[in-house]
Amino acid sequence: GATLEFSFIGFTKQKVKVGTNNVINITLEPENEMLDEVVVIGYGSVKKKDLLGSISTVKEDALAERVSGNVVEAMRGLTSGVKITSSGQPGSSATINIRGLGSLTNNNPLFIIDGAYGGSDLGVNVEDIESIQVLKDASSAAIYGSRASNGVIIITTKKGKAGSKPQVNYEGNVSAGILQKTIDVMDANEFKGYVSKLYGEGNAPSPFGEANTDWQKEIFQTAVSTDHNVTVSGGLKNMPYRVSFGYTNQNGILMTSNFERYTASVNLTPSFFKDHLKFNINAKMMWANQRYADDGAIGAALTMDPTQPVYDSSDMYKNFGGFYQPTSDGSSYNDPEWPLTLESNSTANPVSLLKLKKHTSRNTSFISNVEVDYKFHFLPDLHIHANVGGDYSEGKEKNVNSPYAPGSYYYGWNGTDYGYKYNLSVNAYAQYSKEIGDHYVDVILGGEEQHFHYTGYKVGQGTNPLTGEAYNPNLRSQTAWGHHSTLVSYFARVNYTLLSRYLLTATFRQDGSSRFSKDNRWSSFPSVALGWKLKEENFLKNVEVLSDLKLRLGWGITGQQNLGDDYDFPYMALYRVNAAGGYYPFGDTYYGTMRPKAYNEDLKWEETTTYNAGFDFAFLNGRISGSMDYYYRKTDDLINTVKIAAGTNFNTQLISNIGSLKNTGLEFTINAKPIVTKDFVWDL
Repeated sequence: GATLEFSFIGFTKQKVKVGTNNVINITLEPENEMLDEVVVIGYGSVKKKDLLGSISTVKEDALAERVSGNVVEAMRGLTSGVKITSSGQPGSSATINIRGLGSLTNNNPLFIIDGAYGGSDLGVNVEDIESIQVLKDASSAAIYGSRASNGVIIITTKKGKAGSKPQVNYEGNVSAGILQKTIDVMDANEFKGYVSKLYGEGNAPSPFGEANTDWQKEIFQTAVSTDHNVTVSGGLKNMPYRVSFGYTNQNGILMTSNFERYTASVNLTPSFFKDHLKFNINAKMMWANQRYADDGAIGAALTMDPTQPVYDSSDMYKNFGGFYQPTSDGSSYNDPEWPLTLESNSTANPVSLLKLKKHTSRNTSFISNVEVDYKFHFLPDLHIHANVGGDYSEGKEKNVNSPYAPGSYYYGWNGTDYGYKYNLSVNAYAQYSKEIGDHYVDVILGGEEQHFHYTGYKVGQGTNPLTGEAYNPNLRSQTAWGHHSTLVSYFARVNYTLLSRYLLTATFRQDGSSRFSKDNRWSSFPSVALGWKLKEENFLKNVEVLSDLKLRLGWGITGQQNLGDDYDFPYMALYRVNAAGGYYPFGDTYYGTMRPKAYNEDLKWEETTTYNAGFDFAFLNGRISGSMDYYYRKTDDLINTVKIAAGTNFNTQLISNIGSLKNTGLEFTINAKPIVTKDFVWDL
């Protein structure tokens, strides 16, 4: 006979065969997709309905609405408690703070990309991202211990599907950045009138020009940018794959600023022995070129004389590249080539600041990791997981000022910085999960080791075409530097559920850092969280308008050992070559000296304790959902550089533990779907 299909928004579909009876009874079950969603947490995942920590999720559909080549920028405004700021320079790394500032030295969250540790500027394409999880409280982040005091951001990228046919997708966009507002300043006539009124007619300190220049208009532009991404995905029987290529060219509204980036990524997720053995293989690479605009031109455009022109072709301005510039008599140089010099304390021509300076960088980054997960054949509730990863990056930053530029009209400057960084990490853990009657237990136990290396040097190049003098005579051996540190960690977590409604999560991690002495090297980071799924209780279970209601309480401690690149071993008595430029002459030859550095044997971990109380709710089968959290954070033994008496420790300042800092906050999230039809969905 015929089959009827019944459906209603918020409920699962039901198919019923039509028989000889005229009466058909249908009961639609509420959809629980929202609550059954899997949320990625530290070293694993959990269903959203069992989540106890304060975690915000950003999905790919929300990111797809953003025209942005930067992952962090695309997150702006999508999660509560997360503040994102940036300089506006194209390609610049955004600053992200989760629940305020908790440290005096470092407030950056920990980024984890497909299980590998990384930074926010690794160039992951927004189109490659499947989801982003922001771990905000200590009960969810303490499993990462020493690196989680400022929160954790976990990025999961898209993967191929087993058995699917190859698909090629292209996504691209063209965008325009337009200056919304300028500062209201005087035009030429208003400026002349103001100066004449101030000093008297004909008594202006400097002669007026004949132009009427809008200096802000001269330095800003309409910034047209493009972004293109090509993806090839599919899957053999046991080998899903996904390969993507991206190109971004972003111009800034400040003239000459530009960012160009190429990205490539490969993901393979083979599985064997009926999914008992799984691999997750990731590799991502980025090549980026960036040109920085001198943002001092913005302030100069507000104070530059509007009666003067941008360019002046007369011979008297040839030594400024043909740009108008306030000048004075240059006879003190006794050089006929320089009849004029830059007027003391004068405003530099804003356009020349941009066009006569070329500050560029070139960066290459590579990040890769291999995850292996094996579920035992004889005990499928037990599996082991291992992850080996690393990232390498190198950068070259070059700063070239034309000898005609206002800031270097006599000497000029041309120098290049080189930097190389690589990090290695390995972790392994065992996980046992079992449901026994009314009880569910999930336990993990593991360890981790990480190594961080950073080296570089600085050199000068070429000579000044006007004077023949070298820009920078330093040799590579005199400017080379290097930093390295190590972290060793052990961690454990227990998730326990009773009667599907009483939840407990407890974690413990112990970290050891090479940056502290043996007496202070190790620190422990515990956390506990409790949850109560009130919706599962009998007095609320049959309340149809209420889809979910869960209370959460959490407490935990996280740490901080990021002291800056110049403090790898701050507890040791070390010597530095040529500290503060110290040289000693023997005859006409100057030899470098070695001088002691300040050190602090008592330096120890900075620790942050967080309390969190919150609840999650949903109504009308998830059409309206949200959460509210209150948190209290206190950081003790703050690490910072403080002034000390001269002569007491080889310096006038010393890195120390100096005090405490606390902040509190209330954050909430509300999601609604006012309209849901087959062809149109409105997410609010």
